[in-house]
Formats: sequence, C-alpha cells, structure tokens
Amino acid sequence: MQYQYHKSLNWPVEDLFATFSFRQLITSSDARVLGVKGMLLALIMMGIGGIMAMTMRLELMEPGIQFIESKPYINAVTIHGLIMVLAYSVPFATAALYFILPNTLELDGISSPWAAHMSFLTLIIGGVLLFISRPDFTWSFYAPLSLRVATDMVWMAHIAIILVGISEFLGGIPLLGTALAWKKKSGQNWIDMPLSGWSALTGGLFLIVSAPMLSLVGLLMLTDFLQITAIYEPARGGDALTFLFMSWFYGHPAVYLPLVPLVGVLYHMLPRLLGRNLWSHKSGVIAFSTMFILGFGVWVHHFQPNFTVHNLVNFFFQFMTMLIIIPSSLHVFNWVASMWQGQISEETRATIPFKFICGAVFMIIVGGVNGYLNGNIAVDTDFIHNTYWLPAHFHAMFLGFIGMMTMAVFYFLFPYITGRMFSQKLANLHFWLWMPGIFSQVMLMFWLGLTYHPRWVVDYLPLPEWVTGQFWLSIAGFVNGFGFLIFLYNILISVRSGKPVEGDPWPVPDTSIDGASKQPATEPAE
Repeated sequence: MQYQYHKSLNWPVEDLFATFSFRQLITSSDARVLGVKGMLLALIMMGIGGIMAMTMRLELMEPGIQFIESKPYINAVTIHGLIMVLAYSVPFATAALYFILPNTLELDGISSPWAAHMSFLTLIIGGVLLFISRPDFTWSFYAPLSLRVATDMVWMAHIAIILVGISEFLGGIPLLGTALAWKKKSGQNWIDMPLSGWSALTGGLFLIVSAPMLSLVGLLMLTDFLQITAIYEPARGGDALTFLFMSWFYGHPAVYLPLVPLVGVLYHMLPRLLGRNLWSHKSGVIAFSTMFILGFGVWVHHFQPNFTVHNLVNFFFQFMTMLIIIPSSLHVFNWVASMWQGQISEETRATIPFKFICGAVFMIIVGGVNGYLNGNIAVDTDFIHNTYWLPAHFHAMFLGFIGMMTMAVFYFLFPYITGRMFSQKLANLHFWLWMPGIFSQVMLMFWLGLTYHPRWVVDYLPLPEWVTGQFWLSIAGFVNGFGFLIFLYNILISVRSGKPVEGDPWPVPDTSIDGASKQPATEPAE
C-alpha cells in the first residue's frame, strides 16, 4: 500500500513552552523539543550572520572605503560564511527533521536523543569560540593563508571548527538511527520507507561520513599553527593541495547536509498542503540514494582551476558533477509534477508555507541550471572562477532554497509549537519582500560575475557596471534584511497575542483522486 503523504504531519496543537518547564525544555528527549531548540538556535545564528551580511553590503554600496577597512571586512565575510553554512543551515535542517520523523515514520521518538543534546551544546561552545577569535581567513579557511594572516586568537577558531565537526557527526547519529529503527519496527522493505526516512538515512550518512574530516582539518590547522606539525604549511615542508583535498571532501557534502533533510521535510509538507499524494515515491528513493553515492565524487570541482591537479582527475570529477544534476532534477520534477497533477485550491495557495515552498522550488531551479557551467573545467577556469558568479550559485541554493524552506517549515510548525497562529498579513509582507529580494540579489551576483567582478574584495574599480550592480545588490540585501525583521516581529508578538488555534491549523481540501472525505475549506486564522 502506498504511503499516504497527504495524511501525515498533523500533530495536536499545543503550546510546548507552556507544557514543558524550562528545565524540561533543556533536558527533554521529546523530538519536538529537540527540534524546536535546534531551530531556534539556528534562527539566532541566521540573524547574526545576516548582520554581518548587512555590514558587508553597506560597505560595498559604493567603491572606496566608506565604513570599515579590509581587515574587519574580511572578519565579517568569515563570520557570515561560517555561521550561515555551519551554524545556521545544517543545524536548522537537522532539527526540522528531528521534529517530523516520529510522526512520519510512526515511531515513539528519535533514536539516540543524547547525541542530539550533545550536538546542540557542542555547537554553542564552537560558536562562542568563533566569535571570540574573530578570524579573518574567509569561510573556506584556506591554508596556509589561515595559518599566517589571522589574529593570535585564531587557535580558538581552529577549535571551533573541530567542535562543529563533532556537532555535525553527533547530529547525524539520531537521523541514521531513526531510519534504522523504522526498518526494525516495520519489517518492510527499504523501498517502502517514507521519504522523510530516506532523507534521515541519507542525511545521517552524509553527516557521519563527512563531518569527521572537518574536525580532522581543524585539528591539523591547530597543530600546524602551534608548529607541532607541518601538514599544510609549505614553508615547513607541508602541502596546501593536501588541505584542498581534505577540506573539500567535507566541503562539498556540506552542500547536501542542509539540503537533504529539508528535501525530506518538503516531501511531506507539499502533499499535506496540496491535499493529495506525491506524484512519485520511487523516484524520490532513487534520487536520495544516487545523491549520496555521487555526492562524494565531486569535491575536486571546487578547485579544478588548480593546475597541479592532474587533468584525468579533473575530467573524472567534471563528469561526476554533470551526473549529480540527475538526482537533483528528479527531486524537482517530483515536486512540480505533484503540483501539476491536479487543481491547487485557493486555500492552499493562500497558505504562507505553500508560498515559501514554491519560492524554494523556484530558487533551487535557478541555482541548479547554472551548475553545469560551474562544473565545466574550461568555463570555470577561464570565465567564472573567483568571480561573483560563484556566490550567486551558492546563494541561490543556500539563501534561495534553504532560506525559503526555513521559513516554510517554521511558519508551518508555528501553530503546533505555540498553539497560536501568526499574522497572515505580516507573513505575506515577509514573503513578498523575500521573493523578489532574493531573486534580485542572486541575479545581480550572476551579472557581476559575468562582468568579472572578483570575490572577497572590500573595494573595487569604479566601472559603471560594477558600481550599478553593487548598489542594487546592496538594496536587494537590505530588502531581505527588512523581511527578516518583519518575520522576527511577527513571531515574537504572535507567541503571546496570536489567535489560538483549535483543530487543524492547515485545513486544506482533500484533492486526492480517491479522497472520499473532503475537509472544509477555511481561511487561515489571522
């Protein structure tokens, strides 16, 4: 019997903050509490990372030095990138999957909640050390640069990288364990596991296999900095290429660490809001499994213009990069086909989570269609490497897909967490600021990349296309920042003054072909 995706994701509406004491909120192994803690911490990190982004955008509105010099600018770049990739996107996606797994897999809870607790605490310690150290080696912390130009407290940043790797490894244990628990309890074939389970299985394996390499890189950077070893330092016999292979072995799977869990959540939210089942279950299984296999065969494309890498190696990784477009496209086709196979009700189109889901799907298409250019050696080497084209690509994926899905998930879960509904008007304003704001920001980055505007720079030549592009890019960034402030205001006031919700907060019609009962269509609570 096919799993009924559109019947899942409906918990009793409850104010978790009133139900659980403060001590229980800290120590409880309830999957919902673990999920809420992780998501809230990630949103705080997102806000801090956004402040760094606004600082950068303010400086880059015009050529010349306006507010900050090069060193504090690179501090902002480093903290922004590390937070958004390691402290916001991965923890939020993992926590969101914690929240939904017991419901979608029909289990009593998640496996190994102790690991989720330790992952949460380790991430906090790592984040504190990162802020204290104020590193200026950019978010990719390339050696030997990261061993030479940083402050005397950079060893704290190295320890922070070690701790983040440990946190991600621990965070993957509950995901993998919960998928295995479903198999043991249900006795069904793996092919029949709901796609949230496949998301947990794939995401857990990604975290467990790749995260130890991040910790090892951080450890070797620390010992090189202390001159105990000389693994990455060429002046003392080390090799910077070794760093590239090790760091990007983690670094490219890091793209999938937040992507895979949120894809699994999307697979359950979308049919739930549409009121009908997914277009295809098996294509999702194939996409998850092939994404994991191919995901560990593409990391060299991040430094393929490095001519010390043999051509045959580069060609192999270019070929693998082309192949990995297939599972990503399978996911996108499945979502679009699920929407296309029937009428979408007015009630569904009015819901805020559905709007953000549509925005996320659109942005992953925008970010994905240019992936073949990034992976092509000739184009990457001669035209786009180290230009704004590359930030455009990963901002389309991280800010576009992951950012929009963050809001879709949080808005969807908000009534289940607080027992109240947020303001529909403010949430609509948030969406209509973010959708054009994010799209404009990404498109302007692509344009600047095509005009050869370099990355990482605090100042730039007063070329007309660069001046115009940077000005409007900053305006788009401020629009996104204003949208985030509206989101925060909406959530904070709605926790106490939002309209109480009774019953199903998302009552959309059952539009499935065999749907015998039709739910009454009601306007979302204001």
